[in-house]
Amino acid sequence: MNATQPLAQIKGPIVLAGAGKMGGAMLTGWLAGGLDPKQVALIEPYPSDDIRALAAKGIRLNPSAKEVGAAATLVVALKPQSFREAGSALKPFAAPSTLVVSIMAGMTIASISDVCGGSVVRAMPNTPAAIGRGITVAVAAGSVSAGQRAVADALLRATGSVEWVDDEKLMDAVTAVSGSGPAYVFLLAEELACAGVEAGLPEALATKLARETVAGSGELLHRSEFASAVLRQNVTSPGGTTAAALEVLMGPDGMQSLLIRAVAAATKRSRELAK
Repeated sequence: MNATQPLAQIKGPIVLAGAGKMGGAMLTGWLAGGLDPKQVALIEPYPSDDIRALAAKGIRLNPSAKEVGAAATLVVALKPQSFREAGSALKPFAAPSTLVVSIMAGMTIASISDVCGGSVVRAMPNTPAAIGRGITVAVAAGSVSAGQRAVADALLRATGSVEWVDDEKLMDAVTAVSGSGPAYVFLLAEELACAGVEAGLPEALATKLARETVAGSGELLHRSEFASAVLRQNVTSPGGTTAAALEVLMGPDGMQSLLIRAVAAATKRSRELAK
């Protein structure tokens, strides 16, 4: 199959390990995209009510490896800190021919292959996947076939757009920019509301103004053909209120400096998780 073919054309059993926010979002996207629930086996010791409802549609919940056999595809959506302990229980689900797709921060292709075996695709999605607006970056091991890469692309694309890179070393910076990035945007809304309160606005109004401004600006950026710098300039009149604020935000200790340091810290932490 190729990446434009529907999920319904994916063949063989798919094992999903972990159904937290990201794993659950992926599962929801797969089923909405037409994947047969009976193809999916879910390994999740603490399933939420929402996940149990999805399981009622035909997904096998916590079957044994003997019941499933070797999966055509194993998707690992565990927390990286728990992977090495829990990962050994996943190995019986994987054969040398199994496509293993990991969405764990920091875990390298080599470490995933060492624990699970199979042919590994390492991917990093982000939380807007929950509304189908995520972006995922992926890199494939050399053993991944063109067909397996297309399957991985289709599974990942069920929650948003997908970009592929050839250099795995980029994945730590990807994690820092887009994987962790939604938290930076939510912090912007949070702190903008606090600044509004400091300026004298009632808290409820400040919160609504900040939330809607960030959400609306993001949607404008999504729909616009212009670069973010152009959109920023379009809001900024010389000598006006926006220009006064941007003098602070774009100053020596402003947003650029803070984000460079923040992304560097997240990149460093991503590398540490692999050790």
